[in-house]
Amino acid sequence: MFPRKLFIISSLLLLPLSSALSSGANLPSSTVPALDLSASVVRIEVTMQEPDYHSPWNAGRLEGGVGSGFVISGKRILTNAHVVSNARFITLTREGVSHPFIAHVKFIAHDCDLAILRVDDDSFFTGTHILEIGGIPKIESAVSVYGYPLGGERLSVTRGIVSRIDFETYTHSGVDSHLCIQIDAAINPGNSGGPVLQDNKVVGVAFQGYSGDVAQNVGFMIPTPVINRFLKDISKGTYTGYTDLSIQYRPLISPSSRAALGLTQPDVGVLVTNVHEMGASFGFLKNEDILLTIDGHPITSDGRVILDGSSVEMPEVVERKFAGEKVSFDLLREGKPMRIEFALTGTWPFHMQSHAYDVKPRYLLHGGLVFQPLDQNFMEASGGNDLRLRRTIGEFVNRHLYLERPEEVVLSRVLADPVNKECDGLRTGLVDSINGKTIRSLDDVKAAFSAPATYDVVTLIGNGVPIVLNRSEVLQAMPRILENYRIPSPENLQP
Repeated sequence: MFPRKLFIISSLLLLPLSSALSSGANLPSSTVPALDLSASVVRIEVTMQEPDYHSPWNAGRLEGGVGSGFVISGKRILTNAHVVSNARFITLTREGVSHPFIAHVKFIAHDCDLAILRVDDDSFFTGTHILEIGGIPKIESAVSVYGYPLGGERLSVTRGIVSRIDFETYTHSGVDSHLCIQIDAAINPGNSGGPVLQDNKVVGVAFQGYSGDVAQNVGFMIPTPVINRFLKDISKGTYTGYTDLSIQYRPLISPSSRAALGLTQPDVGVLVTNVHEMGASFGFLKNEDILLTIDGHPITSDGRVILDGSSVEMPEVVERKFAGEKVSFDLLREGKPMRIEFALTGTWPFHMQSHAYDVKPRYLLHGGLVFQPLDQNFMEASGGNDLRLRRTIGEFVNRHLYLERPEEVVLSRVLADPVNKECDGLRTGLVDSINGKTIRSLDDVKAAFSAPATYDVVTLIGNGVPIVLNRSEVLQAMPRILENYRIPSPENLQP
């Protein structure tokens, strides 16, 4: 579920990635496109504001970053989503042009780490070349990576070879996995969003890599199937996102397991182990189904299919579909063959496990007690040291905790004040109930404190001693708490 030690390649994060040219630096010069790319690959400077999940009423700190992008059809700039997430001001510069151009985010896809920028001044595109989107490069073929790494102001190029094509977790969201191409070209902070070219065509967008203490000269690019899907999705004027089966399955490689399940075909089939109630497969697929084919493509015992001549993980078939399109499976259920077909609806439904961007943190303040939803942003801001919180967010999906509590709520901080200084059981943790009502969301917290009561009784999971506040004293204390801690509003419930 969670990514390996991969990092987005942004100049904001000065990562210990190798800056030396890879072994592919001596590749034939014919791998270098003849186009004048200095006119089409752009340097992106961003002023961004990171939300403050520790003190969610604060505006957040301002930071700066540098990335790359390139011109595509329709007077558009394609780049990574992580380059322009939480952006407050964006400028583009080109080599040979003395002044920057103001740009704006037109479309952004956090699940596949891509974004489209528009430029206010059409003169920006004078003299540029549209970079055409190509196909998937072959293993061991040469590619060239263009961009503005390490904050440089001149276009840089590194060369290397394609070493792997596989599914990887996209670090920007932290949970979404898509097709990904590994290359051994040197990719450094600031390369993010730059094009990877082969034979004058874009075959990928540079976007993440391992830190130097894990692997040297290993970078990753977003391949063209992901790029083309993004561009097709936004062609309707909005971005919808990926569909998702929302199931878990395991390989059936063991001969003994296959025989026990009645599988006679060699090297075919995977076992469904979890079907999530909020996903598209619920009501159609069941636990212990043995999936044999997807849309007619045989599924190998390790969960792969042949697609466009390449062996890819089974979800890649669904990756290329859109909401409303159908998917079909041939399967065995209790030993009986059958075919199941259903429409794909919705994305991965458990967004609390992914990083959120361009949204304000939600919170509610009551008598100095700060309540917030448990999500990945909160975990990172708090340091992730609370074992109960870590276990809850890690098991939220697998143990179907979302059925009982669609949104886990945390008592995240206590702002010291006379109204709470003598409360028994005063500590932070997961909220179980307030005034006898089970808390299933932050809205439930609001409802509990809005209902008439003499005392407010807050119980935390794993803490036998409740927190008790006098409601009338809380109402009197709230103006004082807001003034003392310079808090502009006692709540933000809207995402």
